[in-house]
Amino acid sequence: MDLNILFTCAGRRNYLINYFKEALGDDGKIFAADMSLSAPAMEDADVSVLVSNVDNENYIEELKTIIKKHSIKAVISLNDLELPILSKHKNELEACGTKVIVSSENVIDLTFDKLKTFNFLKDIGLKTPLTYTTLEDAKEALKNKEVEFPLVVKPRWGSASIGIDFPETMEELDLAFKLQKIKLKKSILTSVSLKDFDHAILIQEKINGKEYGMDIVNDFDTDYFGTFVREKYSMRGGETDKAISVIDERFEKLGHQISNQLKHMGSLDCDIFVTKNDIYVLELNPRFGGGYPFSHEAGINTAAIYIEWIKGNKNVSQFNNYESDKLFSKCDRLIEIKLSLIHI
Repeated sequence: MDLNILFTCAGRRNYLINYFKEALGDDGKIFAADMSLSAPAMEDADVSVLVSNVDNENYIEELKTIIKKHSIKAVISLNDLELPILSKHKNELEACGTKVIVSSENVIDLTFDKLKTFNFLKDIGLKTPLTYTTLEDAKEALKNKEVEFPLVVKPRWGSASIGIDFPETMEELDLAFKLQKIKLKKSILTSVSLKDFDHAILIQEKINGKEYGMDIVNDFDTDYFGTFVREKYSMRGGETDKAISVIDERFEKLGHQISNQLKHMGSLDCDIFVTKNDIYVLELNPRFGGGYPFSHEAGINTAAIYIEWIKGNKNVSQFNNYESDKLFSKCDRLIEIKLSLIHI
């Protein structure tokens, strides 16, 4: 039986499509779904399918149709904003005969809401930047010298570094906070921010030090598998642009602790800073992150591991050959969009 895998909100994640195609070989096909005909990842998939926006009332029914029609054995989302939707409808989709590789609703809610992430990290004894939800509280913290400029101003519910500012004076802080609220009302984050608009902007302590990306991988039973880390050399558009692989027992211990407390499913992308021997955890994203290719090229084939787990195989040690000091850099390439896609 073919092991067909569907990537939703495929977007620009061509590397993931190709990693999974290579790992899958002749055992099945890679399907990519997106609302845009010109999404680059659609071109590299074996089969591309045009779907509605994830907020469309017909979206889940469209996914069900694809799953049934093409005998999809696993669904993997590549978009933060879709994760709550898939998690909510997980049982409904899996009733169609597939495996939806997404964490529980509680995990998705905790990681998408950066205030809840802050509280979670504090509660399990980890260091994380001091965080305030009102301008008044942040100014009081500045007055009491709990924090100092520069600060970080960003959406509480955010994706891909949307709308982050780094004010260095009180005037800049006032302006950044006001501008963030205006931008939120015009952005794709509007609806989720309306849950608590008076506290939809976070003001955080800015941590200085070396920045790392960390993939914490749990199996599909939410049990810990491993932690894979890279030091970020440069960023572009909220994603890692250059990075070098790292193996350090401190990160392994940290990954194990987060895994056991959070109980996420699959790969968790984390942002961390190391300063004066202290490790600060900034964000947790329960999906493949933009930094995954650096870990993959350094020797951890999470794509092949996923496929074995989908098949029910537990022995995946042969796909973990992670090495330190492997430096990689992303680069752009052009793809001709042929527009030969399947419509629902």
